[in-house]
Amino acid sequence: MNFRNMDEFWAFYVNQHSKPLTRRWHFIGTASSIFFLLCSLFFSWWFLLFVPLSGYGCAWYSHFFIEGNIPATFGHPIWSLLCDYKMFGLMLTGKMDKEIKRLGKRPVLQVF
Repeated sequence: MNFRNMDEFWAFYVNQHSKPLTRRWHFIGTASSIFFLLCSLFFSWWFLLFVPLSGYGCAWYSHFFIEGNIPATFGHPIWSLLCDYKMFGLMLTGKMDKEIKRLGKRPVLQVF
């Protein structure tokens, strides 16, 4: 799939993260990767090994076992990473549901 700009990709990215549980796993993965990055800066560079493992591990788990799709990282790694941080920021500030509605996507309700 070809995208002309980040806005087009963002709409696709949000659609690929339609389930709240998928977004929660991404949030946990991003927060963990930031934590390990900070640990590598303050304690030991060995913590750098856990940055991609925690971030991608949580995200990919959510795509394969919750969302049931292929991670956007496989086709568009840079845009996907940027959108992951954008989603993290929107979730952190409580604005992600508003963004989903703005894009015309309806959040998928889940039992848990």
